[in-house]
Amino acid sequence: MTRLFIIFLMVLTACPASAMVRIKDIANLQGVRDNQLVGYGLVIGLKGSGDSLRNSPFTEQSLQSMLDSLGVNVREARLRTRNVAAVVVTAEMPSFIGKGSSIDVNVSSLGDATSLGGGTLVATPLLGADGQIYAVAQGAVTVSGFAELGQAESLTQGFPTVGRISNGGLIERDLPAKFSQIPNLTLELTNPDFKTAVRITDAINLYSKERYGIRVAKERDYRTVDLTPPKNMSITRFISEIESIRVRPDQTAKVVIDERTGTVVIGKEVQISTVAITHGNLTVRISEAPEVSQPTPFSNGQTVVVPRTYVDAQETGGQLAVVGGTDLPTLVRGLNRIGLRPTGIIAILQAIKTAGALQAELVIQ
Repeated sequence: MTRLFIIFLMVLTACPASAMVRIKDIANLQGVRDNQLVGYGLVIGLKGSGDSLRNSPFTEQSLQSMLDSLGVNVREARLRTRNVAAVVVTAEMPSFIGKGSSIDVNVSSLGDATSLGGGTLVATPLLGADGQIYAVAQGAVTVSGFAELGQAESLTQGFPTVGRISNGGLIERDLPAKFSQIPNLTLELTNPDFKTAVRITDAINLYSKERYGIRVAKERDYRTVDLTPPKNMSITRFISEIESIRVRPDQTAKVVIDERTGTVVIGKEVQISTVAITHGNLTVRISEAPEVSQPTPFSNGQTVVVPRTYVDAQETGGQLAVVGGTDLPTLVRGLNRIGLRPTGIIAILQAIKTAGALQAELVIQ
């Protein structure tokens, strides 16, 4: 446990407190975002690992509709192929992308197919939130896992029912908005914070005063900063210069706990008021050791099994330690003195928060 916290301390204290980051890494231009697309299609050419048409009637209906559109009438036939799988296709359409560009698409099985490896996605329209078709996806599906089935045993690695097609989506419709048509230039912080917004504004104005001779930024609230580009300068060039400015972001004191994995992440600004902590573990061990009781020779007794139960209780730990720190290294050293496992640290941090000594937000996932 001590080794775990030493590594944790080295990672968090490797960067100096005055680390500077680019504005483009902590803020985005409002209105410039990806658009989600979704579609329903069929993957063909599978090696017997597709949907069973009896258990997946939608796959059979889709296959019949596709063959009808190609001039093949199979409405009266009973299809039994296992080389087809119904899938949902998803993709992210970047902002201001042009018609004819390619995007990556993800393919996920919808029925009871065991693997999409080796399959090919048939042309699938991808729709946006407005119901319009913005792209068409098609191509060979690449999966990262495999599934091999036998009569008595099966072997599966990874997720063979989820695949990806690199550059498998072709943009067929332009987005209605253009970059030059954005009415207002506004930076939106990824992690909203009043102090960070003010620092971004001051850094931009300091740069613009020397570069353009005017102030171009004004903070609106803790999340957004308004920009006014100088005249006779393209918006693209202006944003590229602003995004390269470096600032030092502020952060909220926060402790994140994941009880399922035993992960504890403590922010640099977390402080704990001086408290005395003791943590002990009570272990109760119950073991069964039945014994066989034999009757004496030439008697009318019977052989029986006599139960024997042993109960042992041990309580370990219980060491009283004083924990309190004005900075992260002091806090980590105080927790290390107790010598706890992650579950113990989680319990102690929750108790410290209840006592009002944890000067930070406690987030339990």
